[in-house]
Amino acid sequence: MDQNTPHHAAAEDDPRRNRGRRAQEDPAAAGGPDGADAEAGPADGAGGTADGTDGAGGATGPSQDGPGATGPERAHRKDLLKAFTASLTGTSLEWYDFAVYSAASALVFGKLFFPSGDPLTGTLLAFSTYAVGYVSRPLGGFVFGRLGDVIGRKRVLVATLVLVGAATFLIGCLPTHAVAGPVAPALLVLLRFAQGVGVGGEWGGAVLLTSEFGDTRRRGFWASAAQVGPPVGNLMANGALAALGAMLTEQQFLSFGWRIAFLLSGVLVAFGLWVRTHLEETPVFKAVEASGERPSAPVREVFAEQRRPLVAAILSRVAPDVLYAMFTVFVLTYVTEELGMPQGQALTAVLVGSGLQIFLIPLAGALSDRWNRRRLYLGAAVASGIWPFVFFPLAETRSWLLIVLGVIGALVIHSMLYGPQAAFVAEQFSPRLRYTGSSLAYTLAGVIGGAVAPLIFTALLGEFGHWLPLAGYIVLTAVLTVTGVLLGRDADHVEDEEYARMLGDGPAPAGDADEDGDADAVPSPSPAPEHSSYATKSR
Repeated sequence: MDQNTPHHAAAEDDPRRNRGRRAQEDPAAAGGPDGADAEAGPADGAGGTADGTDGAGGATGPSQDGPGATGPERAHRKDLLKAFTASLTGTSLEWYDFAVYSAASALVFGKLFFPSGDPLTGTLLAFSTYAVGYVSRPLGGFVFGRLGDVIGRKRVLVATLVLVGAATFLIGCLPTHAVAGPVAPALLVLLRFAQGVGVGGEWGGAVLLTSEFGDTRRRGFWASAAQVGPPVGNLMANGALAALGAMLTEQQFLSFGWRIAFLLSGVLVAFGLWVRTHLEETPVFKAVEASGERPSAPVREVFAEQRRPLVAAILSRVAPDVLYAMFTVFVLTYVTEELGMPQGQALTAVLVGSGLQIFLIPLAGALSDRWNRRRLYLGAAVASGIWPFVFFPLAETRSWLLIVLGVIGALVIHSMLYGPQAAFVAEQFSPRLRYTGSSLAYTLAGVIGGAVAPLIFTALLGEFGHWLPLAGYIVLTAVLTVTGVLLGRDADHVEDEEYARMLGDGPAPAGDADEDGDADAVPSPSPAPEHSSYATKSR
């Protein structure tokens, strides 16, 4: 028997569910303006969806806000753009907070909070607190992921933004080890832990915010809004630190300059809260709520019923996390301490690469809508294991230009992984368990990937004094990610459309996507959610 059948069977006689099914077979039968809109939809363009695109993600019909758009279409388009903005700004601000800590760990925290006669030891201790932010993420995934599937996406995302912003602001107020002794690093670790809890609950909701408002056949592009947040945040954080470093002497920067970057978080978070509090709940969650299918114990259900999707999603994230930790965090230490080059040059290399990612990540997400998402991901995972053997020889020339090119190349590969990643991870789980499943996959992958990566890089370099062990470690993570993608599955668009049509919010079926990610020309009927491959392939 289908493992999700009990949950869906409980709502089998729900009139809203039956209304959604009748609308699927005969849009006019649903009655009211919703039925009329559904019936008129196909006339807007061949195979067009509600946002004026075909199943492969190309624009074929008129835009929702174009001359032929109806009032509901324009309203939906407005909600989608608001969701995209909220997802992008919120994750950017939260990752600014996270990234400014990461950069400070590499540049100043070893000296101020973990003084030691050996600079490498101080850096290693500072990276230990960096790892705490990853280790605490699963707690955020468990707590906020569960809440996101029970009380909704919007309210949880407001809470995570407040938590991360407050912790970052307070870090800027901390006394150093010279003033407070061991109390200072203890407080730093505590606030870093709080940062990690907030970020752990943020990602899954930010991904669903846009992907559940947008066309499921363009999920790669819309979900990439949350993925653009980290490079934007990283760009802002490193830009702030680079500007402060340029304006201040090294002594001034160590004395008070680094604090300014943390204190700016208060202003940025206030803006993010304003955006998110003016946002509607997603149509998919509204449909799940209306159908009476909200899970009471989503964490237990994910571990009991969707183990294979969870393992696939976790492993798919390992290589991107480690690659990002190498080329945005540890590269600062490697270039300054191992190669003896100025701190500003290392920061500039990361800034240039992060700036390009702002455009490359949504491009990669859009490409994954037109091509098979898994194949694109597999190719990028293989490239991530090859690139270290290109970068390190370039870096050893001590040419600033070649180092910048090496970092850019790594972050291009990371973009090809990171752009499709949000859609790929979300597609592994049923809509009613998607916040929990995505959050758990994201946070647990962080523990075995990004959390320990700077520590392992530092330890390997200290032990062997050569880059080959570092490259070998990255190859290992690439193998894990390839395994995860092979265990995963392609998208099943019909279930999301069925949930949305329960409330009359969804687009008319645009045809099933074939195994290459292209839409069929002839629309096919959508099965009921309980028969979808989310359930049958989850174990």
